[in-house]
Amino acid sequence: MPRSLPANTLSLLLSVLLLGLLSACSSFASRAREKAVFWATMDATTQARLEARHIQIGDTTDMVYIALGNPHEKLEKTTAEGVAMTWIYSTFWDEYQGTRLVGYRQNVVYDPGSKKYQVSYRPDYQPVYTPRAEDRLRITFAAGRVTVVETIQTDTKPAAGNDR
Repeated sequence: MPRSLPANTLSLLLSVLLLGLLSACSSFASRAREKAVFWATMDATTQARLEARHIQIGDTTDMVYIALGNPHEKLEKTTAEGVAMTWIYSTFWDEYQGTRLVGYRQNVVYDPGSKKYQVSYRPDYQPVYTPRAEDRLRITFAAGRVTVVETIQTDTKPAAGNDR
């Protein structure tokens, strides 16, 4: 007859398993460990730059992967000059759109004076959110090296001296 584990041991095992799954998520440290042989060949300045998530022209796909992780999308372009690959990093959020009527809620209250229940209905509004995505960074590679880094600028104020 098999013995069962005590509840506290079982919860400890489940916690360790969950922690292991969470640590498997992609982070800078896990990506650097994954590419440890390549990481060890880089000088300390380059390692610090990648840890700070700074990409430069000439970086390799491995360097970009270590710094930023997998892109959300990849776009392949074939031109007369050859094949170029663009990695697209996006940000995602839910944008609040207001509320909408989803129905009515019934409210039942006992009235001790009349010894009857009073029923009323009130509108039920729920918030509405729309999923949004926006490209934040595009990195183009040719022959395995970064050739273009496009960053979205969110500052829409006119530059000094450009007032019209």
